[in-house]
Amino acid sequence: MLLLYVLRVWFEAHPRGGTATGWAAALAAPDISAALNAMHDDPAHPWTVQELADRARMSRATFSRRFGSLTGQPPLTYLTWWRMTMAARLLLEPASSLDAVAARVGYTSEFAFANAFKRHFHLAPGRYRHQAQARARPAAIATATAE
Repeated sequence: MLLLYVLRVWFEAHPRGGTATGWAAALAAPDISAALNAMHDDPAHPWTVQELADRARMSRATFSRRFGSLTGQPPLTYLTWWRMTMAARLLLEPASSLDAVAARVGYTSEFAFANAFKRHFHLAPGRYRHQAQARARPAAIATATAE
């Protein structure tokens, strides 16, 4: 389910063009997919470009250039996007505290996470959660009355 959500968000943010770039092209490239898989498997890890380049078995400069040409963004920008996408999904779970979400996506402080989330979505995490819950309420009411 999370994979489908991430794919939908990615493709909405990166409309198809005539070139073979984007997340799917990056996953199809064995070298870059090794780095992507590492980021996806452990988003909380404090990744560096050098560590990701090592996963891809490339020099730092070559990795950065190839990653950027395939995904359209630098590796750590992609990592931030991935973390924020996961965080947005985790915030939809009412039992997840802000501190727990921050830790799961690689932030050691709730404050740093909240600032990054707000920069990315232009909305504080608590406000995002509140708005998502408000949007879900009418759907839940409609489902309950239809039964």
